[in-house]
Amino acid sequence: QVQLVESGGGLVQAGGSLRLSCAASGSIFSINEWGWYRQAPGKQRELVATITSGGTTDYADSVKGRFTISRDNAKNTVYLQMNSLKPEDTAVYYCRADIWEVSSDYADYWGQGTQVTVSS
Repeated sequence: QVQLVESGGGLVQAGGSLRLSCAASGSIFSINEWGWYRQAPGKQRELVATITSGGTTDYADSVKGRFTISRDNAKNTVYLQMNSLKPEDTAVYYCRADIWEVSSDYADYWGQGTQVTVSS
């Protein structure tokens, strides 16, 4: 089994920064793509950023230039550095990983979510 555990959420004032982390553990052979998503109250979950195994990144237009996704393959961990935060960034943030397991199964896993609240 594989687990994703997120950390780093919290309350911050507008203009501030937070760094989210998501660590995968379990029967992992390799991790292909990581993604960060968010869901605000009353809204659908949306993609924030992705990073491939080769390090190629992609961002939602709303966070380009402010957020940076990175990964540490040795630690099976992905990060989301969030700068210049705005109240509209308030949401529950989820990580997702596409994982090759030791058993040769391939599946995507999700973290439990971490709350980010940006006050104006």
